[in-house]
Amino acid sequence: MGHLLRLLAPTLIVAGPAFAEAPRVVADIAPVQALVARVMEGSGATGALIVPVGASPHGFSLRPSQAAAIEAADIVVTIGAGLTPWLDGPLGTLAPDARRLILTEVAGVTLLGARDTVLLGGAEHDGGHAHGEGHGHGHGHEKEREKEHGHGEGHEKGHEGHNHEDHDQEGHDHGPTDPHAWLDPQNARLWTDAIAQVLAEADPAQAALYLANAEAARAEIDAAEAEVAALLGPVAGRPYAVFHDAYQYFEARFAIAPVAAIALGDAADPGPQRVAAVRDAVAAVGVRCIFAEPQMNPALIATVAEGSGARRGTIDPLGAASYPDLLRGIARDMAACLGD
Repeated sequence: MGHLLRLLAPTLIVAGPAFAEAPRVVADIAPVQALVARVMEGSGATGALIVPVGASPHGFSLRPSQAAAIEAADIVVTIGAGLTPWLDGPLGTLAPDARRLILTEVAGVTLLGARDTVLLGGAEHDGGHAHGEGHGHGHGHEKEREKEHGHGEGHEKGHEGHNHEDHDQEGHDHGPTDPHAWLDPQNARLWTDAIAQVLAEADPAQAALYLANAEAARAEIDAAEAEVAALLGPVAGRPYAVFHDAYQYFEARFAIAPVAAIALGDAADPGPQRVAAVRDAVAAVGVRCIFAEPQMNPALIATVAEGSGARRGTIDPLGAASYPDLLRGIARDMAACLGD
């Protein structure tokens, strides 16, 4: 386990005093909190959660209890500003001295470029490639953007404005990187080690516990990944659509691809042109299932599915008792809806 101590860049860990008891940790979303809780298992603490299960992390207003948890935190673990840009201000005000571990900045993490097209799968999409520690920018979609928004040939390519009717996720710009990186189990394995190192440095008395838990967590993620691959293998290639484009990392890891996403994100409902384009794609390709999410507006699923014969399923990118259960849950729900 000595290799764990070399995984993070030195800048990610800030030296500080050891704690007499387990550090008070706060995590931004449930999958991150689940990783924290697994690494802290047996320490007497599990970590607090900022965005509760069932709420969207993209546009959340802190409640007093969550603000109090941040203020009391010794360590803050987050995906990063691409997912929760609204969190930076409260962290700076409420927890200026807390150690902060930004998971998308951990050395070796796979990051994918943000996508902004209606059609996502096969030959219709050519961006968002994995690239190790770099940031994919998902460029190459200018013609698709022009078609989607009705721009002519004279429109300046690469324009990223968000004031058009159908570039409608105002306030949802993640920047060039897709922030849903927790849905790649390889990233989660790296993050358990990163979390363990932060905890070990903050709480040397329980360092061996944290490192051993991280080792066990990685084995559990390995097992879940194998189960997911087995579940999805029989339905690979069957066309489906998703409510919002949150699953690129999961898709890349398990070699599946949706036909379309109804919304780029969940900060705002998609405009009528995008909904019509997705509906057309669903009908043309013969989409077998359209997946809703617990946090999203189900009425849009009904609009897109109308007359297509597509089944409706639900997948949740956020809620599960443990990280391996999150992976299994998504795979089981997908396999059930896409199966015969």
